[in-house]
This record gives sequence, structure tokens and C-alpha cells, in this order.
Amino acid sequence: MGNSSEKIVRPRPGDALIIVDVQNDFLPGGALGVPKGDEIVPVINRYLEALVGKDIPVFATRDWHPEKHCSFKEQGGPWPPHCVASTRGAEFAPGLFLPDSTTIISKGTDVDRDAYSGFQGTDLDHRFKSLNIRRLFIGGLATDYCVLSTVKDALRRGYEVMLLQDAIRAVDVKPGDGDRAIDEMIRLGAKPITRDMLRP
Repeated sequence: MGNSSEKIVRPRPGDALIIVDVQNDFLPGGALGVPKGDEIVPVINRYLEALVGKDIPVFATRDWHPEKHCSFKEQGGPWPPHCVASTRGAEFAPGLFLPDSTTIISKGTDVDRDAYSGFQGTDLDHRFKSLNIRRLFIGGLATDYCVLSTVKDALRRGYEVMLLQDAIRAVDVKPGDGDRAIDEMIRLGAKPITRDMLRP
């Protein structure tokens, strides 16, 4: 079976968890529902249970768009209206048990600029540096868009990235987009893990 210790990941000081865009509009039945996107909610809750107990800070990104955002089809963008600020669609999934200490990062708030990455147009990098964060656990929605962009930006900035492979789902506008995104993230240096690899 090989050396199983190579597959064990232990939380440590300097870690942070990023939950990407687990919002109602990205769940099945939402304005821009990700197929099986709801399946990741209980998995993320299990990561939260493990990491929050180790005092690992939690950051949750969210699309928080103005009504006439440039990404919407009516404005010439590729997507139907979604995650409009202060609407139910923009709220986090009701089954997601975010701790009170969660730092919420709103993105895509500028009407003329889209933002797939949690780092784009936000103070996320500054917050991590002020906390001396060096390793990021990243999961959420969707694999081939906001997760991909957030992971790439994190790697570009020098963070170590643990990709929560059991806590992501893809849009797959083109079949296989999600798998290609995972391959790209791993090729760039992200390390794929699953919840059963996490140890105290």
C-alpha cells in the first residue's frame, strides 16, 4: 500500500481555509447552479470542524454584484444575473456552518469589472500577510472558474495551496472543463487532498 504517512496532512500555524463562493445562486436550482454543487456543503463542514478546532482562520469569498454587473448577459457578459448584492441568491448556502469568526471577502462589487479570483480587487492578500499565512486550504465553487482563478492567484503570490478535491464541483460549460482545471492547478503546484487525509 506504500507509505501512507506521505498522504497525511496536519494543520499548522500559518494555515488558512478559503471557501470559494458557496452561495445559493451557485447551488442546483440557483440562477447559475453548478451541477451537484450542493454535495460539497457537508464536506466543507467537515473541513471546518477539523480546522476551526485547530484555530485555523476561515475566509469565505462571495460574488456580491451590483444589479447591472458587466458579467450579466444583459450587459454583454457571459452569465445570467446572479449573486446580486443583498439578495437571497447571494447568501451563503443555508447548510454551510460558517463560524462567527469567518472573514467574508466580497468580490465583483465594481459594476464594470468582473472578478473570478478571491484576490482580485480585494484585500485578501494583505490580510494573509498580516496574519503570516503561508498555506491555504481552498475549496468551493466552481472548480473551473472561481476556484481555479483563486488557486492560480494564490500560487502566483507564493502561497502553498492544498486543493480540497472532494469539496469542489465544476460548471463544465465544455465537458471536461473541471478535470482540465484540476490538472492545471496541480501542474502549477497545488496539492490535491481529501478530508480523510487531514489529521489532528
